[in-house]
Amino acid sequence: MIYHSRMMVRLISTQKFIERGKKMKKTQTSYGDAGFSQFLRMAFQRHLGHEEADFEKPVIGICNTYSEVNRCHSHLKPIVEAIKQGVIMAGGTPLEFPTISLGEMFTSPTTMLYRNLAAMDTEEMITAQPIDGVVLIGGCDKVLPAQLMGAASANKPAIAFTGGPMNNGKYKGQTLGACSDCRFFWQEYKAGTVSEEEIKNINAQLAPTAGHCMVMGSASTIAACAEALGMMLPGACAAPATVNERMCLARETGKAIVQMVENNIRPSDIMTRGAFENAVRTLMAVGGSTNAVIHLIAIARRLGIKLTLEDFERLSRTTPFIANIRPAGQYQMEDLYHAGGIPAVLKELSPLLNLGERTVNGKTIGENLSRIEVDEVYRDIIRPIEEPLHPEGGIAVLRGNLAPNGAIMKPKAAIDKTLLKHRGKAVVFTSISDMEKRVNDPNLEVNRDNVLVLQNAGPIGAPGMPEAGMIPIPNKLLKQGVRDMVRLSDCRMSGTAFGTVVLHASPEAAVGGAIALIKDGDWIELDVEKRSLELLISEAEMEKRRKEWNPPQFSDYQRGYGWLFRQHVLQADEGCDFDFLRPELETIFG
Repeated sequence: MIYHSRMMVRLISTQKFIERGKKMKKTQTSYGDAGFSQFLRMAFQRHLGHEEADFEKPVIGICNTYSEVNRCHSHLKPIVEAIKQGVIMAGGTPLEFPTISLGEMFTSPTTMLYRNLAAMDTEEMITAQPIDGVVLIGGCDKVLPAQLMGAASANKPAIAFTGGPMNNGKYKGQTLGACSDCRFFWQEYKAGTVSEEEIKNINAQLAPTAGHCMVMGSASTIAACAEALGMMLPGACAAPATVNERMCLARETGKAIVQMVENNIRPSDIMTRGAFENAVRTLMAVGGSTNAVIHLIAIARRLGIKLTLEDFERLSRTTPFIANIRPAGQYQMEDLYHAGGIPAVLKELSPLLNLGERTVNGKTIGENLSRIEVDEVYRDIIRPIEEPLHPEGGIAVLRGNLAPNGAIMKPKAAIDKTLLKHRGKAVVFTSISDMEKRVNDPNLEVNRDNVLVLQNAGPIGAPGMPEAGMIPIPNKLLKQGVRDMVRLSDCRMSGTAFGTVVLHASPEAAVGGAIALIKDGDWIELDVEKRSLELLISEAEMEKRRKEWNPPQFSDYQRGYGWLFRQHVLQADEGCDFDFLRPELETIFG
C-alpha cells in the first residue's frame, strides 16, 4: 500500500507537469514536449531548496545590478535581502538575477553608449525567464532609465528601487556634494586658487558613504521622476543609502510587487501620458538633470507615447521651480529627505498634477498625497508653489537655425546670469580630442565673450553622446577670474554640472546638423527668454556650407555593439533609443 501511494503521488505529479506544460507561455523554455519541459524545470528549480509549492506563488525576479566596479551599486546586497524578505512576507517567491551594471565614472567611453544595451538585457531577461513580476534595482545615472525602458517593453508587473543617495560630504565646515564640487574644486585647482594638498583632502571627502551622487544629478533626478511616474514607492527617491528607512522601503517594495502581480498591474497601466506629464513637472520643479529629457522620451516611446521637446517646454513654462537643491539650488538630497522628499514636492505641485494616475502601491498619486504635509521648518528647501525660487521650471528648450530639432539647457545652473542673453564669436573644437588638445593652449585665441563650440560629440559622432558639454574654461581665462562662458555642443552634461551650457543640439554634427557648419569667428546669439539659438549667417551661406560639408569617417567601431549603436541610434530629441526597439509609432499615431 505504501508503494502504491507513492506511485499515485508520482502519477499525480506527472499529470501536473503535463497540465502545466499545456499552459506554458511562449516565453517559457520548451524542448518540443511541454510536459517534459515543466518536469525538467522543476528538477532544476529545487537547487535552492525550493519545493513545487513555491512556484505556485507569484515568482518575483529581482533584477540586481550589484557591482564592485560600479561603486554606486556596491552596497546593494543587503538591500536585495530586504526586498526578498518583503516578497516572502507577502507570499511570493523571490529569485535574484544579474543584468548589466553601468557606473558613470568607470565605464569607457561613456555609459550612455551602453544604456540601450542594458535596456535590451533587462527586457530580454524579464521576458525570457519564468518570473511573474520584477523589482528593478538601479542607482548610477543610466541604469534605472535602461531598466524602465526594458520593463516598459516587457510589460510584466515591475517596480523600481535604487540604492539611494550618499550622505553629504564635509570639508572644513563646508558641505560637499559629488560631483558638483568635484567640478567646482577642480576648476579652482586649475585656476590656482586651491593647492595640491587641499585638492587631495577635498577628494577624500567628496564621496564619503555608499550611494549615488547626493545632489540633484542624473541619478537623483531619474529616481525623482520614477517616483512621480508612479513606478517607485513614495519616499523611495530621497532616503539616503545609509538610513534605516531605505531598508524598510526595500522590504515594502518586495511586498508591493507581489500585490502588483496578484492584481496584474503592469508598467503600461502606470506609465501613461498623464504620469509622464507628472514626471516632467517634477523634473522642472526640482531643477533636475538635462539627461532626464532624453531618458523620459525614450521610456515613453517604448510605450507608444510620443513625448516631445514641445511637451517639456510647455510644462516648464507652467511649472514653478520650488526645490532648492544643488546644482541649481543650495541644498542636497539628504536635506530634501528630511524635508519630506519627493512626496512633499509633489504635494506642493498637486494643483498642477494628474492626481488620478495609478502607482505601484495600488493607490493613485492623489491618494498617496492626501496625508502629506510640508513641514514649515523646511520651507527654504521646498518652497510654496505661490513663492517659488523661480516662476518657471529648471530646463529650457531652445530652437533656431543652429538646432532646428531643438537644444536644451539649465538656465538656473548658469553662474553668470547675464550670459542668458548673449552674442559672441565662436571658438570651434571639431571633436572631443581636438578640444582636449587645444582648449588650454596658451596661443588659443579666446576671450570671455566667445562661445565655445564642440562638434561631433553627439549620439553618432562620439559615439554615445558623452558628458563633455561642460566644456572646460581655458586655463588662461580661469586665471583671469572667468568662471562661466556660453558653451554649445551636440553632447550631454552631467546633472551635477553647472554653467551657461547649451546641450543636445539636434540634428548633431555627425549627420550634418547645423552645428557642424559653425566656423571660428561666426557670431552666435543665445536668448534664453525667447528660447532662441541662432547662427548669424545668411541662409545662402548656410546652404553653401551644407553643400560643402562632408560626413566624418569613423574607424573606431568596425564591428560589435559600437557598430550596431552607430547604425541604429536615434537623435537626442527622440530619446537616443535604437530605432528597432520602438513600437510602431507610425501605426499608433497614424
